[in-house]
Amino acid sequence: MLIYEYMENKSMDTIIFDEAKSYQLNWQKRFEIIKGIARGVLYLHQDSRLRVIHRDLKASNVLLDKHMNPKISDFGLARIFGTDDTKSHTNRVVGTYGYMAPEYAMDGIFSVKSDVFSFGVLVLEIISGKKNRRIFDTEPSSNLLSYAWTLWKDNKSLELLDTSISKISFHREEIMRSIQVGLLCVQDRPDDRPDMSTVVLMLNSRDAMLPVQPKQPGYFSDRVTSDAKSSSCTVYDTTLTIMEPR
Repeated sequence: MLIYEYMENKSMDTIIFDEAKSYQLNWQKRFEIIKGIARGVLYLHQDSRLRVIHRDLKASNVLLDKHMNPKISDFGLARIFGTDDTKSHTNRVVGTYGYMAPEYAMDGIFSVKSDVFSFGVLVLEIISGKKNRRIFDTEPSSNLLSYAWTLWKDNKSLELLDTSISKISFHREEIMRSIQVGLLCVQDRPDDRPDMSTVVLMLNSRDAMLPVQPKQPGYFSDRVTSDAKSSSCTVYDTTLTIMEPR
């Protein structure tokens, strides 16, 4: 038997990707959701008695209560790490394309940095109100990560902001900081990504120093597509257990 706390606003994807509902989340609420998810992932990685790698962090696995406070759900794919373990390998890759870190999707290697990558995708989705797998017109096979990266390089990052958010009262510094944190989290190499304690600090402290320029994101979706026939691992587009409160 699984007992879930009742979450009035269901999963986050039912709001941020719905044009008729996304207006319910102004910038301040979205920023609080981003910080809340970051604290939740930090707890799993560092503060929990056992270190937990979620492995399927995505918008549909973040539930919102009546006050829009986020709670991470669906631990059906999670793995418990020992205190001295830093990464592991699997021949059976499970999770959701669009959120998988490149090293996990291609080589089956997962670690806390895999969750950091998924968190970075979530951040960019929350800011933009768009799914990472959506195709953009900026370049062939362009997904949200490459779109956000292109805007960043062209100093046009504010164009990423969801159009349902009022541009009169938004907090430019918080938005730019959040976009930069998201891009830092989705960098191609795991070693370049910050850990979640650093992410929480960067999001909550205006005085925290951020690297000047994130490196190019991992465009793993293209890599997976091109190598899919030669890969021996199995990848599922959905998790084994997905539950939503009624």
